[in-house]
Amino acid sequence: MSLFKTEQEAFWAGEFGDQYIERNASSNLLAANLAFFSKSLNMVAAPNSCIEFGANIGMNLRALRLLFPCMDLHAIEINPTAAAQLLEFLPPDNVHRKSILEFDSIIKYDITLIKGVLIHIDPEQLTEVYDRLYTASNRYILVCEYYNPSPVTIPYRGHANRLFKRDFCGEMLDRFSSLRLVDYGFAYRRDPNFPQDDISWFLMEKSV
Repeated sequence: MSLFKTEQEAFWAGEFGDQYIERNASSNLLAANLAFFSKSLNMVAAPNSCIEFGANIGMNLRALRLLFPCMDLHAIEINPTAAAQLLEFLPPDNVHRKSILEFDSIIKYDITLIKGVLIHIDPEQLTEVYDRLYTASNRYILVCEYYNPSPVTIPYRGHANRLFKRDFCGEMLDRFSSLRLVDYGFAYRRDPNFPQDDISWFLMEKSV
């Protein structure tokens, strides 16, 4: 019997999640992430803290550490192998080894980040993730995902019901009246210097 609420969680916690690690650990990705966050967080002044929902081995957080050396970084990660690698550069108390559907935030962070994760969440659980992203944020939420104006499901590496595209940002803006869109952009997979996987990003801010 699965320990998780959804089949998608079990999928990423297991062997497929381990294989994902091998495909995504590279110095080229780190460089691309550095360029990516220098653009997507350009409107954020000297953030002190960030938590990433679904951090994997921390390629995003490693880039953020280069941009903001004094930032307090935290991570939520469901895959045990990936979480072990996060512990190589983050304190144990900063690594939350669990599903994001089980994460309850006591502390609030300047930025809550999710990148390439909402697309893999069971659509019936999305509002729960939105609520957790919002609650954990002290000010900013950065959502970086595949975009589609209406919800669609597409095959993912030969697997069904593992990748869902929609307007995640729009749904959050509709759900939380205190959120406003600060900035947004697109990172193209054919960028000659710093390619990303056709990701649209949206920086939102909570009213204070």
